[in-house]
Amino acid sequence: MVDWEVTATTIYCDAVDDEVTLIIYKDLSTKCTGYSEYGEPGKEILSLLKKKSNQLGRQLECTGPECRRLIQYKENLLAEETKKGQ
Repeated sequence: MVDWEVTATTIYCDAVDDEVTLIIYKDLSTKCTGYSEYGEPGKEILSLLKKKSNQLGRQLECTGPECRRLIQYKENLLAEETKKGQ
């Protein structure tokens, strides 16, 4: 079991070309602040993503709760906790 209640980090997410905060809770559930904005975007955000996609020459799209960035952050935290316990 982890010694903290919640931990978070802010990263640049290349999937949406914006900064997002990754949150891991004590029960190991996860949340990404980018998902609430970009996961199911409204018209305004969808338009912004299309514009940024055209400028960058690649498709921007939030991959949701199964995002590799979120999973990797969680795995790194668990690895650190395992090292502490040894």
